[in-house]
Amino acid sequence: MNPQVETAQVIVVGAGPGGSSTAAYLAAHGLDVVLLEKTSFPRDKICGDGLTPRAVKELISLGVPTREEDGWHRTKGLRIIGGGMRLELDWPGNATFPAYGLVRTRMDLDEILARHAVARGARLHELTSVQAPILDRRGHICGVTARVMGPDGRPTGETREYRAPVVVAADGNSSRLSLAMDRPKRDDRPMGVAVRTYYRTPRHDDQYIESWLELWTKGDDGSDVLMPGYGWLFALGDGTCNVGLGILDTAEEFGTFDYRDVMRRWVATMPEEWEISEETQLAPIRGAALPMCFNRQPLYDRGLLLVGDAGGMVNPFNGEGIAEAMEAGRHAAEVIASALARATPGETEAVLQSYTTVMKQSLGGYYMLGKGFATLIGKPEVMRLAVRYGLPRKSLMRLLLKIMANLPQERDGRLDDRVLNALSRMTPAA
Repeated sequence: MNPQVETAQVIVVGAGPGGSSTAAYLAAHGLDVVLLEKTSFPRDKICGDGLTPRAVKELISLGVPTREEDGWHRTKGLRIIGGGMRLELDWPGNATFPAYGLVRTRMDLDEILARHAVARGARLHELTSVQAPILDRRGHICGVTARVMGPDGRPTGETREYRAPVVVAADGNSSRLSLAMDRPKRDDRPMGVAVRTYYRTPRHDDQYIESWLELWTKGDDGSDVLMPGYGWLFALGDGTCNVGLGILDTAEEFGTFDYRDVMRRWVATMPEEWEISEETQLAPIRGAALPMCFNRQPLYDRGLLLVGDAGGMVNPFNGEGIAEAMEAGRHAAEVIASALARATPGETEAVLQSYTTVMKQSLGGYYMLGKGFATLIGKPEVMRLAVRYGLPRKSLMRLLLKIMANLPQERDGRLDDRVLNALSRMTPAA
């Protein structure tokens, strides 16, 4: 029996923040877009749930309401703890970015964005697991095959085909579609690991997201080793807190220790009055990979564009990926809409090829700066010196917050904005 076939102008695979943003923008541009999601909503993803002002800007651009009465918890800034110091830094609002962040669970956020795409006109198919690309005679992707999944997550035996001249892979770090189109991960880019869980705690309404810069584990010789990463507490405003940690692979010890054990050791040091313990833990500690610095390339080739984790778009400075995925979705939609409006196949292809340039101009130089940063803090002695001598200098830490969250004013900003923008432009994107 032949599979059911559905056609569109664009297929987006994966309904995370990047995929749903892409689909919403494409639909707003008047294009016929199909959004395919292998699970069903609501569904969870491993994440810190914290949205910096850069992500808030993308939500505003997309037209997603973020009222506190609708469950969005607003944050004023970042609290840093380390080296015996406790430092509170407000988000540096400017003409480009708002002076607040948000916290929302991925269980809620992803569904909100997917439903927003549907409201804009996208056709969402849940429980649709994409298996492979369909190629035309040139070797360009022209569609995908998919299994229909049951509510239990198992294949029903039914298969479908979706056909379109342009396909967007927003299917996450493992990105089956990218691999099938010869886009393996690059081993010269940093990678992170994040683990997290939820706790009931009286700290649930904190207005600052919290970052602990000292995470310790045991080395092979039994000595304490300072890890390149941070622990976080992100209050959700609903009686609970997202607690987790992110660690970079630039440390020699990466992959040789139990991340969940590091987290348990860290949580055990927290004050008793916070009530963060095994008794208040609401879910198992779960982990996920954080692909960084465009670790899959090219970002466009043979009809396929990469968005979000599929293209390795996590920020190497702070582990954030939602803002970058949504930004990539916005750029991808603009490029695709412009391409499909061209008169000839050659013109369409030339515009699609520009997606790589657009993304590298937007984030490529910044990512290469972050790659150097990740390499530096992978050395325990550098991390130790940074905590000891950096934290006491509040003006330096304000600048570092702007750098790590990528929050410079785009035009006519202060001196530090102009310097950061210049550094990002001058650093070669690779």
